Amino acid sequence: MASEVVLLTGFEPFGRSTVNSSQEIVRRLHGTQIVGKLVVGHTLPVSLRDIGAAIDHLLHTTNPKAIISLGQAGGASTILLERFAVNLADFSVPDNDGSTVTDVSLEDSAPTAIASRLPLRAIEAALLDAGFPARLSNSAGTYLCNAAMYLFLIRTAQDIPCGFIHVPCLPEQVAAALAAARNGTGPWPGSTASMSLDLMVAAVQLALEVTIRHAADARAALPVE
Repeated sequence: MASEVVLLTGFEPFGRSTVNSSQEIVRRLHGTQIVGKLVVGHTLPVSLRDIGAAIDHLLHTTNPKAIISLGQAGGASTILLERFAVNLADFSVPDNDGSTVTDVSLEDSAPTAIASRLPLRAIEAALLDAGFPARLSNSAGTYLCNAAMYLFLIRTAQDIPCGFIHVPCLPEQVAAALAAARNGTGPWPGSTASMSLDLMVAAVQLALEVTIRHAADARAALPVE
């Protein structure tokens, strides 16, 4: 019998970077088994034009029982557990198609905001107890990370755990930015915060485990008809 799927997504590199920490985490965890579920990892495009179709394709082909999307938050020093996604695309920098949008709705006639369906407090407690720096965040922003969170939430059933986690940059990304600034080929980074890939992989693995176990406990608590 095939394992039920937990979908884990990250993003391709964007801007000046050739690396995206969220993509590297997804690559590490793709194909692993967590609490009897198969983790299927995919990379989403940094493209407002293409992200909706990519999400629809993943939902159709994987039929996931839970979804965690990851995105890179430049300057973040902790794991950020996002509480809300908003029905808005408003870019301060172009996406990988070169598009910059202002005040654009992601979905017509849809809610202004949608709450995460992940057990955020339970994930936060587990991460902190295990020594991973993590905190809740009230906003996933208005770039492609928010778009992924919103579109996954609105296109999946209420009983599917679904949400978004922002992760810091990798140390080598910060080092490359500092080297570029020193050489005059790039700006000085606004923050030098980073986290190792091994630490982030372990944190996301734990978040997946908590999510899967929480969903199983919720199903077990349902009355038997």
